[in-house]
Amino acid sequence: MIFDDLKVDAVFIACGYTDMRRGIDGLAVTIKQVFKLDPCDRNLYLFCGRRSDRIKGLLW
Repeated sequence: MIFDDLKVDAVFIACGYTDMRRGIDGLAVTIKQVFKLDPCDRNLYLFCGRRSDRIKGLLW
């Protein structure tokens, strides 16, 4: 599996639409405030845009 090489503990997929203009700092704030998780943990966070043909991932 692809995530075995990344050595992540978990993969989180944000349901709904995310403003894809947000950068790494904006996505980290979303992880902290909305999901009440620590973006510095060894987790992969995935965000989908409105068009659903692009995703952004945050891995610290």
